[in-house]
Amino acid sequence: MSLIPKSHPRVKSLLIREKLVTGFDQGLVAKEGLLAHGRGEAFDYLLGEKTNKTAKLAIKAAAAQILLADLPVISVNGNIAALCPKEIVRLANTSRAKIEVNLFYANEKRKQSIVKTLKKSGAKEILGTNHNLSTTLSGLDSARRVVDKNGIFAADVVIVPLEDGDRTMALRRAGKIVITFDLNPLSRTSQTANITIVDNVTRAMDLLTITCKKLSNKNKKILEKIVKDFNNKKNLSDNIIEIRDNLTRRLHIA
Repeated sequence: MSLIPKSHPRVKSLLIREKLVTGFDQGLVAKEGLLAHGRGEAFDYLLGEKTNKTAKLAIKAAAAQILLADLPVISVNGNIAALCPKEIVRLANTSRAKIEVNLFYANEKRKQSIVKTLKKSGAKEILGTNHNLSTTLSGLDSARRVVDKNGIFAADVVIVPLEDGDRTMALRRAGKIVITFDLNPLSRTSQTANITIVDNVTRAMDLLTITCKKLSNKNKKILEKIVKDFNNKKNLSDNIIEIRDNLTRRLHIA
């Protein structure tokens, strides 16, 4: 019997699960984060477990928007720290974005575990850990309302992998441009963000870094045009068509 190659989507999916379970054992991931991943995994299956055209368009727009930003900030929670800490650091280094830990299910021990993981992956500065620099984001009741004065609070662009809808809405009301990764094109997060990358963050994060590098030598007018030409609502609608077409193909194969 031939072995399934490691590059196969099903194998990759199992490896992602293992990363999250390890992250849970190490204190990075909340148990609720495991449940959230299961929901996302189902949507990834509907996408065909690959980066589709709409995701690539959103990644290009996101890269241009990040490069145009005065202060881009990557918000990190337990799941994203467990899944791709090195990719977060690479994106931050490439785009000169700051990294801030911001948790829904917050406790100091889990926050320090995330900080340790990010530093081990090469992060030099991590915001959201100094209580003297904390302030609150209005319109939120959860612990995610607590943000760093020099990070999310001051940012003009916030990159929010694996986000929750309430905070996306609060960030938008605060005048932030929100870039998110969300496998569900119908979620409040997807529908509320300025730019939604409907793709698995483990695939899309490095693609975003690569695209930032490619666009880094473009002038401001070109970057502005890329952002202006991107329509998030239309892209999400096109993504739903991609899902429908993918399901049709699978049903025909079956």
